[in-house]
Amino acid sequence: MKLDEKAIAILKALKEFGRPATCSEIAEKTGINVRSVTGKMRGLLNAGYVERPEKGKYVITPKGEEVIKGH
Repeated sequence: MKLDEKAIAILKALKEFGRPATCSEIAEKTGINVRSVTGKMRGLLNAGYVERPEKGKYVITPKGEEVIKGH
C-alpha cells in the first residue's frame, strides 16, 4: 500500500496521541475531514499500520511507526 500525505499525517497523529484515538480526534488534530480519516483507516487497518483495540478507536502499530520514521 502506497501511503499518501493524509495517511502519513494520520499515522503521525496516532503516534503523538500515544493512546487509542477516535477518527474525530484524529481529524481534529490533523485538520483532515473526519470522513476522509474514516476512509483512510480501513486501508491502514487492512495493511497492518494501525490496530483497533476497541470499537471506534485506533492505535499505530510498530509497522506504522516504521513507515513514519522517514517522514
